[in-house]
Amino acid sequence: MAKNAPPPPAPAPAAPRAKSPAAPRSAPAPARGAPRIYTRSEHAISRKLISPNALKVLYRLDGAGFRACLVGGGVRDLLLGREPKDFDIATDARPEQIRELFRNCRLIGRRFRLAHVRFGNEIIEVATFRAAHEEDDGGAAEMTDDGRILRDNVYGDIEDDVWRRDFTVNGLYYDIHDFSVIDYVGGVADLERGVLRVIGDPEQRYREDPVRMLRAIRFAVKLGFKLDDACAAPLPRLAALLDDISPARLFDETLKLFHGGYALQTFEALRHHHLFEHLFPLTEIALSHEHEGFPATLVGRALDNTDRRLAEGKSVTPAFLLAALLWDAVEERRQALEEQGLAPQDATLQAADDVIARQVARLAIPKRFTLSARDIWALQPRLTGLSPKRARRVFENPRFRAAYDFFLLRAEAGDADADTAEWWTEFQDADDAGREAMLGALEEVPSGDRPRRRRRRKRH
Repeated sequence: MAKNAPPPPAPAPAAPRAKSPAAPRSAPAPARGAPRIYTRSEHAISRKLISPNALKVLYRLDGAGFRACLVGGGVRDLLLGREPKDFDIATDARPEQIRELFRNCRLIGRRFRLAHVRFGNEIIEVATFRAAHEEDDGGAAEMTDDGRILRDNVYGDIEDDVWRRDFTVNGLYYDIHDFSVIDYVGGVADLERGVLRVIGDPEQRYREDPVRMLRAIRFAVKLGFKLDDACAAPLPRLAALLDDISPARLFDETLKLFHGGYALQTFEALRHHHLFEHLFPLTEIALSHEHEGFPATLVGRALDNTDRRLAEGKSVTPAFLLAALLWDAVEERRQALEEQGLAPQDATLQAADDVIARQVARLAIPKRFTLSARDIWALQPRLTGLSPKRARRVFENPRFRAAYDFFLLRAEAGDADADTAEWWTEFQDADDAGREAMLGALEEVPSGDRPRRRRRRKRH
């Protein structure tokens, strides 16, 4: 986002909002209390900090007679003095009317009908104000018997829409017409208090969409806020509702949880509220039967490493974190297969396939990430018991760097030989002559004399 880009000229403030005959407003909903309106002089939001493309969408909707508001995380972050990641817009224009206004618009979604207005690589998401479900909504909404929302395209106005949002700090609207912040739910006060609070009854809202439980953890950790007691209390009891969410949606939410820069804190909060076990059940089993402080040390270091890389602006891949989270489960399975007579390398590959198959039933992890994790696991035994030929072959493997990083992490956690990890570190840092000298110092070791990986104590 270009922060210093000049904003478009502002429309004359306080003028009566024009209405388009072709786009009448929705009928007012029953009042739930007057909102607190923060005028332009009472808040710190500046249009200079809003994406120019988002402003274009807001101004065009407003000029066509529709109500147009920046909403959600964008408003929240601007009020907190943070740079927003996204600029989402809510309006009383229907999706088809939005598409008529923008040639660069595409309508998406079945569960939630949304308009995406594309400007190059930036997409501005525009949603129509939503209302509560009625018994007869013409098929626009669909819910399960236990209250989970399957389809939600019942439209209303801003007074309806705010009560459909999840948390008070995300229920704030910045109206482009007069540059005011509209607060129906005490979101500004919660921002000042540092509290995350659900709009409405937490249990009902979690049942409507169980992913809100994961969002509660993510936002609380990201913002450094305390979960309101009423928001936190139902989490362990309702955690099993996540088992009914599609694996694809859970994977998308898991990426947000662990690639937001607060992976370690998020992991600890998820475990505290008994949500983690519904994302990584095999990992939770391993963590609940720890031995010698492992695997919690490895998982913790991997999560901390992810946070540090993101803080330094470096790339991260889900494959590396996946390898750390499932490593203990793979090792346990490998050991069992070896005891059944399978050769070590075959046992490792079979164990990897078995564990991945069970995990993707919970999270729909794309194959490119599971294959990378599988390669990382398969290379671990080949990084030990070195000979010149073996070391050269491993070093030339395309997955060597990821496998080495993982081996180093294991060594730091006490699960791999520290001297071998140090040898590989020196080998990478050496020039060609230095590497040849290091290889020459190695002795060819018969395969039968190479050290075997330590066996872990069986769990009971």
